[in-house]
Amino acid sequence: MRREVAALMSGVSVVVVASSLHAGQRVGHSSANAAPAGIVSVDTQTTPSETPTSGSPTAAPTPTTGPASSSPTARRTSAARPTAASTGAAVAPKPVVTRAQPSPTPPATVTVNGAPADTQFGPVQVQISVRGGRIVKADAIDYPQGSRRDQEINSQAIPQLDQETLSAQSAQIDTVSGATYTSDGYRQSLQSALDAAHKAGAT
Repeated sequence: MRREVAALMSGVSVVVVASSLHAGQRVGHSSANAAPAGIVSVDTQTTPSETPTSGSPTAAPTPTTGPASSSPTARRTSAARPTAASTGAAVAPKPVVTRAQPSPTPPATVTVNGAPADTQFGPVQVQISVRGGRIVKADAIDYPQGSRRDQEINSQAIPQLDQETLSAQSAQIDTVSGATYTSDGYRQSLQSALDAAHKAGAT
């Protein structure tokens, strides 16, 4: 009886010792694999994975319900751009380049003295200025002035003859009343001046 009890106790002791050893091994293994407490690392960049996993959703292709020409993008591309004429916008006129025409050279003024015409009271000589084929000035540069009577008559007759020459543009002028000899001499000298101007190409 005692031998059985002793053997039983020995078996229990072995089981207890074996259980204690097994429990100690489990505790030591668990403490070795535990993560340290506190902050482990700080990563300020969060770069997403470029390679999608098998479980991540992928972008589905855009369904096309018709030909490419029927899409809004294709219609906008193929549509003609509006022009200024179709929209009613004002079109700026193109600048017109004009070349300045050289100003024509003004015609030269030709001054001619007629030959002196002898009269009963003295010679009469006329000077004319011609520009562009027209008489622009007529002036008697010599006429009878020997007496007071000649001075009185010619002071009125000469200006009148000068003015008639500009109006007639020729030697066909009227005789001034009271100055017949002066008028005749004036016409002769004037015609001589016109002939000289014509030969010079002024008339």
